[in-house]
Amino acid sequence: MANKNILLIEPGYKNKYPPLGLMKIAQYHGANGKKDNVKFIKGEDKSAERIVWDRIYITTLFSFEWNKISETIEYASKLVSQQHDKIFVGGIAASLMHEKFLSQDKWRGIRFIQGLLDKSPAESLQLDDFEEELYSEDLDSTPIEDLIPDYSILGQIEYKYPVHDAYFAYATRGCVRKCAFCGVPKLEGGMREMPPLSKIVGGIEKLYGPKKDLILMDNNVVASPRLKEIIDEVVDLGFAKGATMVNPRTGKKVQRRVDFNQGVDARILAKSEHFMKQLSRVCLSPLRIAFDHVGLIKPYEQAVRYASASGLNFLSNYMLYNFHDTPNDLFQRMRINVSLNEELGTQIYSFPMRYQPTDRPDRGHVGEHWNKYYLRSIQIILQATHGVVSGAPEFFKKAFGDTEDEFLKILRMPHDFTFNRDWFEKFGGRAELDEFNTQINKLYESEVEELMNFLASHFPSEYLKESKKIKNNKIRNMIPFYKRLTIEENRKIWSSQKQIKNKLNIAMADDEIVEDAGLDHNPDTEIEENMKKVIAR
Repeated sequence: MANKNILLIEPGYKNKYPPLGLMKIAQYHGANGKKDNVKFIKGEDKSAERIVWDRIYITTLFSFEWNKISETIEYASKLVSQQHDKIFVGGIAASLMHEKFLSQDKWRGIRFIQGLLDKSPAESLQLDDFEEELYSEDLDSTPIEDLIPDYSILGQIEYKYPVHDAYFAYATRGCVRKCAFCGVPKLEGGMREMPPLSKIVGGIEKLYGPKKDLILMDNNVVASPRLKEIIDEVVDLGFAKGATMVNPRTGKKVQRRVDFNQGVDARILAKSEHFMKQLSRVCLSPLRIAFDHVGLIKPYEQAVRYASASGLNFLSNYMLYNFHDTPNDLFQRMRINVSLNEELGTQIYSFPMRYQPTDRPDRGHVGEHWNKYYLRSIQIILQATHGVVSGAPEFFKKAFGDTEDEFLKILRMPHDFTFNRDWFEKFGGRAELDEFNTQINKLYESEVEELMNFLASHFPSEYLKESKKIKNNKIRNMIPFYKRLTIEENRKIWSSQKQIKNKLNIAMADDEIVEDAGLDHNPDTEIEENMKKVIAR
């Protein structure tokens, strides 16, 4: 049955890592497997429309990418002339929103795969032997989940993944926790050990050459009772502390890096120095520690102290917000990193990650202690700082304030003031900012809350029109400050600011980029995206 035409599609969203699931399916069908003709595309590709496809596989990432995923499925349907039995959809969204996918009558007949492809290929893909489907008899081959990823398909697309020169592997799957905000229990279940890393890494190197980094995609690797053995294996694979390699393409020596991509569990790390001593044996950079809520302050601080004592001073953390937390909770967690950096000499960077229900098809969730305006404010702060939340004191105070009250004032500022902070604090916009502060300071706290409720319940384009219904004059007079600037107005601000800074010889800081899946998203308009284009010019 060789020489079948197999199409792999990843929707056209931005993502950090290549699609491991599709890479393993490519291995199953490709030159080292069934010897089919495998093509990989991202989004839509005209070249795919000239081929008759025997099967199409689509991967899915986050549930809030529902629109892009839907467009991709519709495109696949068009490619096979609505022969839906040729289409297979898997991945995170397809698993966590399984019933929603199945409920779409227009997609009837498409196979939506839930969970991992960890059984025989025929069983995992739900192939029907009675219908004599392609490879429906394959009940004894290695599960697709256990195959070596096929790196060769990445050269078929123009998109460059930020992380690509790496061995992608799992030492464990699943997790010992059952956190309410996390989709892992549904996706992978409880914790279990995976085949030795040497098997995966050795297989990748044999087929696709050596890679600079090792990315462990485990959800909670420090919970494994085999942690020491895993670390021993990582060291043996050439990733001991300080490890280097010669780049085969350039001939230059480069530093190697191990990254536990998911934030490791502070509650486990805080139990004993033993865990950090093990982690410090490898070229781990950065050490990512999950800091999901204020209840973890004590174990988090202890984990950081153990890390510093073990020589692990470059750290980052994932900070969930918009769940059951408050804005002050988020500030406290971010502020702790400033204190720890000052005390220990560490470098800690935070990655605020906005909570979205794992089965919701959009980004519209608003936590019980948040509102839409505050959420947009956080997003714009991160956009203005290129996403980084540095633990450097001056940087942090500038971006988020030095106290909870200052942080709340920043969240309540007009978004154009926030995005163009330097202009309004130091240059041509100073008078307008001063007037805004004068007026908002005249409001009682209850009036400030009423103002925020108004802003949160309307689109920016509606502010001026709907403000006519506000009875309180003080609140109504605040609304013009919140009117969004036009693209041309933003262009003038950035042009003027650039000229002033050039005259003053002020260098723009180029800080480390923080990854947030929703950083580029604007629920109301596309103005922030347009702002970034203005900046680029």
